[in-house]
Amino acid sequence: MNFTFLGTGTSQGVPIIGCDCEVCTSNDPRDHRLRCSLLVSHEGRNVAIDAGPDFRQQMLRAGVRRLDAVVLTHEHNDHIIGLDDVRPFIFMQNEPMPLYATDSVIKEVKQRFSYAFEENPYPGAPQFELRPISKEEPFEVAGIPFQPIEVLHGSLPVLGFRIGDFAYLTDMKTISPSEKSKLSGIKTLVVNALHLSQHHSHMNLEEALTFIEEVRPEQAWLTHISHSMGLHAERSKLLPKGVGLAWDGLAV
Repeated sequence: MNFTFLGTGTSQGVPIIGCDCEVCTSNDPRDHRLRCSLLVSHEGRNVAIDAGPDFRQQMLRAGVRRLDAVVLTHEHNDHIIGLDDVRPFIFMQNEPMPLYATDSVIKEVKQRFSYAFEENPYPGAPQFELRPISKEEPFEVAGIPFQPIEVLHGSLPVLGFRIGDFAYLTDMKTISPSEKSKLSGIKTLVVNALHLSQHHSHMNLEEALTFIEEVRPEQAWLTHISHSMGLHAERSKLLPKGVGLAWDGLAV
């Protein structure tokens, strides 16, 4: 099973419009971060976790020719607003796109993409097959097992996912002991680390490293990274063994 980081940036992406800091003006492609998303690939099947505003660019850059489903972590725009761009896959595959999300996220999708759910939708509008999920029940997508793990993004519930020995958690500030127990024995952990200072709804680097020490994976990757984290090349040298800054295009 392959996991490709389609985007590792924050809601504004990196570089940020109008910013001339050393990260936003860097020539290192690892400092260029699209909005956070992950591609899960297995035996010719592809599942996207989240579809933000850079979804089209991410699909083109990764050369994705087939998409079997989209799984959503939560309803913030940087994670769902690119859903309209699944239309080429819908047209090519000649079937609605399965969309896995909690009831609250499905409600938001129906509001923001209301034109896709009208009784007589406009020809060419995206078609979705809505499949509700919850933190209580594991589910399977295109033959790939997903174990939901709920974290809190401030006070907003967000789903992360365990897929075999791999776990993907984004937009996390806190996690309950019962949900953290679902991470027991994982080998690869992906978790958000916004920057160095405190944030009300995201873990900073110190909090992420503490969390990684508690979970004890063989390898950890940091994602949802802002320009305030500093240059990829410099920050990477300061991280503990077995912890790395993910970058767009990284495949594990």
